[in-house]
Amino acid sequence: MSCINPPCLSVGGGWFRLTTLQTAEVAAQESSTGMPPGLEQNVVVLGSTGSIGRSALSVIEHDGGIRLRAFGLAANSSVDALIEQARVFRPRYISLSSPEASARVDAQLRGTGVELLGSRDGIIKMVQDPETDKVLSAIVGAAGLEGTWAAIEAGKTVALANKETLVVAGPLIMELARKRGVTLLPVDSEHSAIFQAMRAGQPKEVRRVILTSSGGPFRGKSARELADVTPEEALKHPTWRMGPKISIDSATLMNKALEVIEARWLFDLRPDQIEVVIHPESVVHSLVEFVDGSVVAQLSPPDMRLPIQLALTYPDRVPGPCPLLDLTSPFALHFEPPDRETFPCLDLGYEVMRRGGTAGAALNAANEAAVARFLASEIGFLDIPRACRAALDHHHYDPRPTLDALWRVDASARQEVRRWSRT
Repeated sequence: MSCINPPCLSVGGGWFRLTTLQTAEVAAQESSTGMPPGLEQNVVVLGSTGSIGRSALSVIEHDGGIRLRAFGLAANSSVDALIEQARVFRPRYISLSSPEASARVDAQLRGTGVELLGSRDGIIKMVQDPETDKVLSAIVGAAGLEGTWAAIEAGKTVALANKETLVVAGPLIMELARKRGVTLLPVDSEHSAIFQAMRAGQPKEVRRVILTSSGGPFRGKSARELADVTPEEALKHPTWRMGPKISIDSATLMNKALEVIEARWLFDLRPDQIEVVIHPESVVHSLVEFVDGSVVAQLSPPDMRLPIQLALTYPDRVPGPCPLLDLTSPFALHFEPPDRETFPCLDLGYEVMRRGGTAGAALNAANEAAVARFLASEIGFLDIPRACRAALDHHHYDPRPTLDALWRVDASARQEVRRWSRT
């Protein structure tokens, strides 16, 4: 999710006035941290040209070299955007997935001191470089797993924005992190909120966590009304500005299904401890209920730079570029249960969370393939959960898969959905 950053946000008929610290105030507060220049953390941003990557670079730019330096940038095929980022931030490395574009990139950056690396080996080299301190994993989909795995193997702190990593290989990733002594810091706004709220108590005192969802562009619609939805309509998210895949996931509530699975592994929770509630204002990012009945929530404007900055500067909190909430103005917050009948993707997520094993790899791959077919107008909006259901039912389930087995399930589930037909 990425920010819209309006000057004001209408909430329940009232208004939050969103204010930003003035430059002089920020400079004064930064100087009070006592952190001298030159001690910045070297950050590798995987997926630097996507919405999360751009927000992360906004955070790094605002920091001004006090704490954070863009050390490596990796992108898929957004050549011009990556070239511009390299010129602005002068990282040590950049990596581009498209080999056809590498020659043009190399020519335009010659003499800048920026080293161009190939795709797979390049990502592994930059995340495992001894000078790398933190890795922001923001490549969309299962493609983000490899870079995250390499960073954890190298003992790097990982700011995790790629939820599919834990959906596909949650137990393996968490076990590897434990063995390497690696800290995984959540970047998704919902998981960052849970991470912050949990600090109000001990893990054993948590009764449940409650992830909030805006409900997407079709909140309140019936299945009949969604039968002829177009990709253009599904991409119009009411709160967040995101890439096409995540926008469609938000419209189907698959995004929340994947976040439920991510929360299960990230916070070592039982499936019955995780719930979802619709909250259209997107101001309460998630809540934690403790055994004594206390509920602790994290509130902020819908701006992804806040959880990104927290992950990059943790354990410190520092002034940032995000707008602030003015709680002196009247406002209201609304909550309602999700419509699981109209949006069955959420129940698929709960099923996968309970089953574990290869189920997460099958669901994630099927969803990626189904979303691609929907965006290409090959299947309907309501066909996305149907295709995912078919892939889950037909895959060869293994309760304790290896990483290689997960990749095989990923490939077969994609093929299943490519062949899938409603008839």
